[in-house]
Amino acid sequence: MDFSELFKLSGLLGRFSPDGKCLASCVQYRLVVRDVNTLQILQLYTCLDQIQYIEWSSDSLFILCAMYKRGIVQVWSLEQPDWHCKIDEGSAGLVASCWSPDGRHILNTTEFHLRITVWSLCTKSVSYIKYPKACQQGIAFTRDGRYMAVAERRDCKDFISIFVCSDWQLLRHFDTETQDLFGIEWAPNGCVLAAWDTCLEYKILLYSLDGRLLSTYRAYEWSLGIKSIAWSPSSQFLAIGSYDEKVRILNHVTWKKITEFEHPATIANKRTIVYKEVEKSPSVETERLSFPPTRALASSLFSTQTKYDISQVPVSLQYVKPVADRANPKMGIGMLAFSPDNCFLATKNDNIPNAVWIWDIQKLKLFVVLEQLCAIQSFQWDPRQPRLAVCTGNSRVYLWSPAGCVAVQVPVEGDFQIVSLSWRSSGDSMALLSKDNFCVCYLEREEVK
Repeated sequence: MDFSELFKLSGLLGRFSPDGKCLASCVQYRLVVRDVNTLQILQLYTCLDQIQYIEWSSDSLFILCAMYKRGIVQVWSLEQPDWHCKIDEGSAGLVASCWSPDGRHILNTTEFHLRITVWSLCTKSVSYIKYPKACQQGIAFTRDGRYMAVAERRDCKDFISIFVCSDWQLLRHFDTETQDLFGIEWAPNGCVLAAWDTCLEYKILLYSLDGRLLSTYRAYEWSLGIKSIAWSPSSQFLAIGSYDEKVRILNHVTWKKITEFEHPATIANKRTIVYKEVEKSPSVETERLSFPPTRALASSLFSTQTKYDISQVPVSLQYVKPVADRANPKMGIGMLAFSPDNCFLATKNDNIPNAVWIWDIQKLKLFVVLEQLCAIQSFQWDPRQPRLAVCTGNSRVYLWSPAGCVAVQVPVEGDFQIVSLSWRSSGDSMALLSKDNFCVCYLEREEVK
C-alpha cells in the first residue's frame, strides 16, 4: 500500500472521474484536475468565486462547479480547455445543481425550491419543472439514465412526477400518501421507486415505473421513523434503517419484511467476530535513533500506532444516550451500504458511534463488528470486491474484507484527520479527504483481486 503526498483541498471537494482516469479537487476558487496514476496536473481552471460543489459528467468530459452564493454554475471541458460555459440564475438564486445522466444537461434548483431549470449544453435550450419539493433527496435518476423522478409539493400535498430524460416529457404524475415526503430512490434495475415519509412517521411506499402503488410498509407508529435506506445492487432487497436502532430488510417479491437486524450494546453470539482497535507502543530500532531525530521519525515515534485484536464475546460496546431535547438526535441507523457483490451489508448505529456492523446477507446474520477507538466518520465499499474502507477522523485508514482487517497509518507529517473517503472505479486506489488536505492511497496489485 502506497500513499501520495498531501495536496491542498477545501470543502471536502475531491472527486474521481467516472472513468477513473482523473481526480478533480478544489482549492477555494480553483479547480485542479490531476492524472490519477502520476498526480501530474492536467488542467487548472479558475472560477469566479469559491466553489461549493463539483460534479463530473457521466462520460468524464466535463466538470460542473457550483457557486451557490453567487447563483452561478461554471462548466469546464477536459478535451477543450478554452471552451467554458457559465450559467447565471440571477435573482432566482441557486441551492442545488447536478448533471443529467447524458452529461449534456444541467439541472439547477432555484432558491425556495420555486423551480428546477434544465439547461442544454448542446442546443442552449431551457426547460422548467415547477414546484420541486425541498427535501433531502428530491431528484432521482434510473441507473440506465432513461427516467427521472422528481418529488413535488403543491396545494399542501406531495406528488411525484416521472420524466423521460431524452426529451424531458412528463411520463407520469401521481400523488403520494405521505404527510411530508422526505426522499425518493430508484431500485438499481429501474423498475421500482421507493418514497419515504418524514422521520415523524414510519412509512415507505413502493411505486412501479407507471405510477402504480405496489406496496406500503409501516413497521410501527407514534415514534420516530425512517432514518436511512439502501437498495441492494441486485434490487432484491431494500434495507431500511430507523430511529429504533434496527434495520429491516424487505424482499422484492412480496415487499414484506424477511428479517430485522438489531444493534444491541452487548454482542453475545459466539459466532460473531468482534475486531477491537487497540493502541500499541511504537517500535523503533535503536540504530535508527539519532539526536535530534528527523521530523519523519519524530512523527512516527510520537503518533500512537493501533492494531486490531479479536475480542472474546460477550463484548460491551460504548453506548451513547442521545440528548432528548435537541433536534436530529444522534440515535438510530445513520449509515447503510451493501457490498457490490450483494453478500454483505455495513451499518452504523448512531447510538454506538464507534462501531461498524457487517451483516452476512446470504445467512441474514451478524458476521463482524469493528469496534474503533474514535467515532466512525465514513465508510465505503470497494466497487469491485467485498472490501470496506473506514475512517474515524484520525490519520489512519481501516480496511476490512472476509479475510480479516487492518489499520494503516498514513505516513504524513502534521495533522491529517481523514473525515471522508472515496474509491476509484477500478478499486485499486482511493482518495482520503480531510478538511484542508487530501492524499491518494494506492493498493498493491496483489491486494486488488
